[in-house]
Amino acid sequence: MTAPWSRVSSVSLTVLDILLVAVVIYEVLVMIRGTRAAPMLAGLGAVAAAFYLARIGELVTLNWLVSHLVPYVVFALIVVFQSEIRHVLSDVGRRVSFLRGSAVEGDSYDDIVLAANLFSQHQTGALIVIEREIGLRTYVESGVPMDARLSYDLLATIFRPSAPLHDGAVIIQKDRLAAAACFLPLSMNPVLSTQMGTRHRAAIGITEETDAIAVVVSEESGAISMAVGGKIERDLTAEQLRERLSGELRRYMSPVALPTVGPTDDSDAGEGSALRASVALGDEDSETERPL
Repeated sequence: MTAPWSRVSSVSLTVLDILLVAVVIYEVLVMIRGTRAAPMLAGLGAVAAAFYLARIGELVTLNWLVSHLVPYVVFALIVVFQSEIRHVLSDVGRRVSFLRGSAVEGDSYDDIVLAANLFSQHQTGALIVIEREIGLRTYVESGVPMDARLSYDLLATIFRPSAPLHDGAVIIQKDRLAAAACFLPLSMNPVLSTQMGTRHRAAIGITEETDAIAVVVSEESGAISMAVGGKIERDLTAEQLRERLSGELRRYMSPVALPTVGPTDDSDAGEGSALRASVALGDEDSETERPL
């Protein structure tokens, strides 16, 4: 009686093993699709096939070379695919943390939507980074520490064209504004459009390195964009931004009435309100823009 059951158990384990390997391969292919790792992986496969054919053909010199280089291939792959490996591991960690529940406070992030809507109407350039599971301490230390409670008025004040901290990125940690005027890594992805300025490349760069969310407002067109996982979605409305943030943060963000910008006269300029700041910035893509 034990023999049939052992055979069934062995077959079940074999099937499970094959399914798990198939799932892993599928997930890896999905993650690298559309990235620079895809053509590199194809080239690596071509080189491996050439070496295999050389071994079958009994090419002694090439076989000797391959046998001495193979031990170092693993280290070479880690160096070449370090960005993709980091992204895969962070994605796995984010999925595990999702099972424990999200640690962020979603209620405070409506201020980001309201501020992005204001910046879009005024064509004010802005870059807001939201920290998730992977810490952004290195980038926080590159800017001016704030450690202030996140609010719509604070964001509007920081990104005023005349404000000393409007260049660079703002980093949000939970419901706190950790730092402003922060430097971020620029994406070196050659697939990106040449029309993207420094802010957009910085937004993509920080999301390639970490699991953060980056919200960008173009000072040239006022278009709102959001970057996640090294990919950017452009020309979002304020409502679409709220939906994307709600989905990424896995929290419900109730709709809030968005303020509209009406004509202002000279008497309003003396009120000192950050919400009525006029835009004096140049083109986001100009050479005078401070790199992030």
